Amino acid sequence: MSKIDNIYAAVDDFGLVTSEEASQLGMSRAELVQQAHMGKLVRVARGVYRMPVWPSQAQAPYAIAVKSAGKDAFLYGESVVALLELAPTNPSKIWLASSKRCRRNLGQGVSVRQISNVDPVLIEGIPCQPIMHAILAAAQTMGVKRAVAAAQEALKKGYITPCEATRIEQELLP
Repeated sequence: MSKIDNIYAAVDDFGLVTSEEASQLGMSRAELVQQAHMGKLVRVARGVYRMPVWPSQAQAPYAIAVKSAGKDAFLYGESVVALLELAPTNPSKIWLASSKRCRRNLGQGVSVRQISNVDPVLIEGIPCQPIMHAILAAAQTMGVKRAVAAAQEALKKGYITPCEATRIEQELLP
């Protein structure tokens, strides 16, 4: 099996692989660049590559942003609400969090907060802040009324329990 076949076998649900993951599979960064020049991989962000034959997915920008920020990064607040389509959000912003400091320039519209003591959950194959906490955090950027509406939508879709919805309303509404 060739190195590129190993890479193809190791990509995530979005057809993505980081240069660090590829290195662990025996492919150097120079070889990654060569594979990209040959069209076998597409560079989508600094240190992040995608298989060119992977189908387009609406959630891909979130997955790319999380991969670009490092292995401890996860979607945060309003971006979790956007991923689950719980309320209208600003599509030009992606909110991330990480337990470690992220010094990388992730591009315009991507913000990273340093947060500890959060156990991310996988949603649609992307590490995310737990939904109830994400809705509470989203109230800071999208407003209390829209966050409460997002909680009601999350309850309807079965993402949170009635107790969690009540807790969100109690914490957000005076």
